[in-house]
Amino acid sequence: MTAEATAEPVVDRRPAPSERSPRRKLLRGMIRRPSSLVAIVFVLVLVVLAVLAPWVAPQDPTAQDLAAAFAPYSAEHLLGTDDLGRDVASRLLYAIRIALLAPLISVGVALVLGVPSGLWAGLRRGYVDAVLSRITDALLSLPGLAFALAIVAVVGPGLVNVMVALGIVFMPSVFRVVRGAAMAVAQEPYVDSARAIGCSTHRILWVHILPNVAAPLLVQATILMGVALLAEAGLSFLGLGVQPPESSWGSMLRTAYDNQFEAPLSVLPPGIAVVLTVLAFNVIGDTIRDVMAARWQR
Repeated sequence: MTAEATAEPVVDRRPAPSERSPRRKLLRGMIRRPSSLVAIVFVLVLVVLAVLAPWVAPQDPTAQDLAAAFAPYSAEHLLGTDDLGRDVASRLLYAIRIALLAPLISVGVALVLGVPSGLWAGLRRGYVDAVLSRITDALLSLPGLAFALAIVAVVGPGLVNVMVALGIVFMPSVFRVVRGAAMAVAQEPYVDSARAIGCSTHRILWVHILPNVAAPLLVQATILMGVALLAEAGLSFLGLGVQPPESSWGSMLRTAYDNQFEAPLSVLPPGIAVVLTVLAFNVIGDTIRDVMAARWQR
């Protein structure tokens, strides 16, 4: 028998296109869309600028020069100065950290509270589902911003306090999304098979159900990131968020509003930054939803 006859056939062990990772498909679908690619690049640039702010910022964001108050755009002050002579470009760069950290805190609190309770209610149903659903309905009936203001009035102003309050406000929406998706997934045959072979409820929730509700959860999280940024900017505008001398886009908008006659263009840098960042989060969320919807229709 020849060597060619005894050689084992070469088997292509690469996964078929239909077997590739869903996360890789999602990422490829997002990159192929110009709008989502621009939004992703914009967010990544913000992350890089937030990390490199001490080296990129042209001046100290808290340094005051009253003699140079309301200075116009120039080579020394690229975006001018505010009422205290602080460099607007430097404060705008440092405020990116707040713009990214604040949504992460609030959405993180909402996920920690809403995901486990939504999974449990969607799987167990019955009395547990009824109690948790009534609690979230009660929270949804309250005006979100007013509820957050009430919490801040009790615990005091500050970034962490404001964002935790917003996370509690966001929790019902996360709970409803996770609960609805978990109820649909819980009817699938593989969940019944997992029960039949003796899998614990904990394993069923985190191994079999959570990965299959991740897509709508990710869409909701990205949308809430934009909402949280707007809420943080609004609360900082009212003086309840980031406290001086630290800068945020909301507090910069407040300063520009109070001095709109002396420096009418000072509202543009923080305002444009807020609009573009919220738009980027929304575009990413919409793209994830569209890509996942196209995949489900196949």
